[in-house]
Amino acid sequence: MYHNIADVPEGITVYRSLYVSPGAFARQLALLRTLGYRGVSMSDAMPYLRGERSGKVAVITLDDGYVDNLEWAMDTLRRYGFTATCYAVSGYLGQYNAWDDAKLGVRKPLMSAEQLRAWHAGGMEVGAHSRTHVRLSQCSDQQQREEIHGCKAELEDRLGIPVTQFCYPYGDYDERAVHATREAGYAAATTTDRGRAESGASADLWRLPRIQVARHHLLPQVAAKVLTRYEDKRA
Repeated sequence: MYHNIADVPEGITVYRSLYVSPGAFARQLALLRTLGYRGVSMSDAMPYLRGERSGKVAVITLDDGYVDNLEWAMDTLRRYGFTATCYAVSGYLGQYNAWDDAKLGVRKPLMSAEQLRAWHAGGMEVGAHSRTHVRLSQCSDQQQREEIHGCKAELEDRLGIPVTQFCYPYGDYDERAVHATREAGYAAATTTDRGRAESGASADLWRLPRIQVARHHLLPQVAAKVLTRYEDKRA
């Protein structure tokens, strides 16, 4: 789980961990290759998650849809023959992180529809991250439907491509949100619960855990995260 692939802007004192520098990102992908892993998008991972295929794959996801993902991450991913899923907030395409810019003190540019199409044309996947980046457990049933169903409809309409993957904003979800995600026709959904996803019959495709890679993680720590079989989801 990544967010920004960029150096930390001057003046930011909170959420600095959301930034991973382009150089560090490249070294982490090289590490995956050295360890025998292939980096894949969520859709590319589905046969493995369903237990239909086996192999050493690491799903690479980027939340929110920042422009720096296109500027810095895509070429590095392509260099290693990897794919990745970027989860976009459909109500803010081409705008900025309105959900937390006041807290961060910085407006981070989000990809426009044209830039998301360029991301997709580069072999990457666009996933859904709700319409306005809300805490879904705090929404009414109707609001949840608008955020979850509406995001898929808006992205598919503006990009002209299928959008089959969802990510719960803030990692916040409840049973209603899970139901709405399945009802909307998403193939799977990711959380911020810590851990490695199971495959086959034991996999819960709409509550998939992830492993965060943060700015302060050194390469040995990233290796440990990749190689650890299970992580404490409560950590």
